[in-house]
Amino acid sequence: MKSTSDGLFQHDGLRRWLVRLRLPLFVAALLAMALFARADWLLAGFLVSMVGEFIQLWCFASLDKNATLTIRGPYTMVRNPMYLGRFFIPFGFLMLLGQWWLLLVYALLYWKYMDARVEREEAHLRPIFGQPYEDYCAKVRRFVPGLPVAGRQVGYWNWALFSQNNAGRNLLGTLAAWALMALWLRWGQPLLVA
Repeated sequence: MKSTSDGLFQHDGLRRWLVRLRLPLFVAALLAMALFARADWLLAGFLVSMVGEFIQLWCFASLDKNATLTIRGPYTMVRNPMYLGRFFIPFGFLMLLGQWWLLLVYALLYWKYMDARVEREEAHLRPIFGQPYEDYCAKVRRFVPGLPVAGRQVGYWNWALFSQNNAGRNLLGTLAAWALMALWLRWGQPLLVA
């Protein structure tokens, strides 16, 4: 039986609205977060976020979306590594607030989102890739990384796929957000107090 939150994350209209507004929503969240961010969490938050960014970039450099069944790079260890990477990017930003309960709420909400998203994605991929995809699903875990699939290229990195998937733009956006946060924490906060 599906819960209310599963239905919420499966709602087509809400998903389309969130996708269209993701950049303004991210900027608004970053601005709101800046008011309460703690400089003592800057380095730790940045490092956690960059781990997520690296996972996502590795995915971009390995994934030929809907064209080939990707069983290389991080996809040799887990079926949905990009969602794991995406988990850590905002997690690092949320660390700046220094509130453990907020991290827990985020983790639970993200899990519900990721579970619903992957369910839709797997339903989409099954008819495209058929039995090879079913075999892949039988060998590789959905969310928790395991040992790489034997005989596959774990260290795979393709610059053409990296570019095709706009990975550079993604990296620049994340680095720009962190640079703005660092500048704010260094010079902006005293302006708020004055």
